[in-house]
Amino acid sequence: MLTELLLQSNNIRESEITQEVFNELNNLTRLVLLDNHIKYNSNAALPKPPFSHLFRLEVLAMAGQSSRIIGSLPRNFLQGLTNLLVFDTRNVQILSLHQDIFNYTPYLQKLDISTNELTDVSPHLFDPIPNLLSLYISRTTLQSLDFLNKANLTKLEFLQARKNHYSVITEEQLDSLSGLFYLDLQGNSFTCNCDNSGFIQWINYTKTQVYDAYNFVCNYPLHLKGTKLLDLDIRSCSVDVQFLYFISTTCATFLFMLMTFTYHFLRWQLAYAYHLFLAFLHERKHRNVPPQCHFDAFVSYNAHDELWVLRELLPKLEGEQGWKLCLHHRDFQPGKPIIDNITEAIYASRKTICVISRRYLESEWCSREIQVASFRLFDEHKDVLILVFLEDIPIYELSPYYRMRKMLKKRSFLSWPRAVQCTNLFWENLRQALKAEEDLGGERLQLTVEDSAWR
Repeated sequence: MLTELLLQSNNIRESEITQEVFNELNNLTRLVLLDNHIKYNSNAALPKPPFSHLFRLEVLAMAGQSSRIIGSLPRNFLQGLTNLLVFDTRNVQILSLHQDIFNYTPYLQKLDISTNELTDVSPHLFDPIPNLLSLYISRTTLQSLDFLNKANLTKLEFLQARKNHYSVITEEQLDSLSGLFYLDLQGNSFTCNCDNSGFIQWINYTKTQVYDAYNFVCNYPLHLKGTKLLDLDIRSCSVDVQFLYFISTTCATFLFMLMTFTYHFLRWQLAYAYHLFLAFLHERKHRNVPPQCHFDAFVSYNAHDELWVLRELLPKLEGEQGWKLCLHHRDFQPGKPIIDNITEAIYASRKTICVISRRYLESEWCSREIQVASFRLFDEHKDVLILVFLEDIPIYELSPYYRMRKMLKKRSFLSWPRAVQCTNLFWENLRQALKAEEDLGGERLQLTVEDSAWR
């Protein structure tokens, strides 16, 4: 009973390998066809696969064909070899392997396709042989091992890929070979840069035996040619994830605290800045258009001083002098944001009269109003601000109100307490101030004689 047939170094041609030749050799377990003249030039299926009756064959060796023009193996070349364990096709100049060629060999454990002209290998080539243990792919023209990513070779224990053009080995390729015990990549042209940092780390920490790893040499870039791959400093290539998490959480915490602080202490200033910006855009848009003022003056006052405004100011200015005033309770548009109403009222009035008292200085909304008015003063360079003091406020009490102190050093003002003996002069001065031209370059009216206490 013949179990092993050695036919190496003969002149056997593909036409002589037929079903009839092996028809009676059902017990054959090893067939060697080294150095013969077997030629195939197409992946097309053969009408009669030569080994269809050798269902017990375990080893098929075709390495070293003397003709070396085998081309492409027919897609059903291995049909019938359901128990094949070893397939050796070294050095036969195979150009391609059809992805279905191993559909008939589900138990294949060792595959040698080294020293062939393979330029591409499909990952689906290995789908029918999930039990593959050893793979030899040395001296091919393959450019990378990317086909391993989807080859599902989880049981592969031995991989030899010597003297190829593999410049970069990725972690994904290596992780796909979870059962690998031995790796031989000797003689490849490695690139010394961060692309291989994962491979270098893997070599240093893996339990897989990497043959001759300490002699792997870099060929690229040119200034590092001849450098040992494992001597490459990859510290600059790695990203400290924990440090990034620390920086990210620190920045997020700081940003949250900044937003909280801003909202609590500066929300009105931000709202004010926003509306000032809108006013700036509005001013640029209408720079060459004469402003249309609907009111002679906007009156800025605190609610605690409303009685004086209604009993004294309003009857005099509107009733007797005929000015048109803008007041909160009467002229603000209902349902509109207060800051919008304030901004529009100030810019819709020729002047702004600030009725100042201690309550006024303490009011947040009154502070917003005088800020908008002062911005208009400096932005439009017009004398649009009239200060009326209802109380004599010593200079030291104005220390916390920097903006007010700054304006008092440059502007005249009216004082109601000082006009008690001569109210007619007070109202006449106020009328003159409302009537005065808005050009800051012109001569300004001296509203009162200022005490040294204000200086």
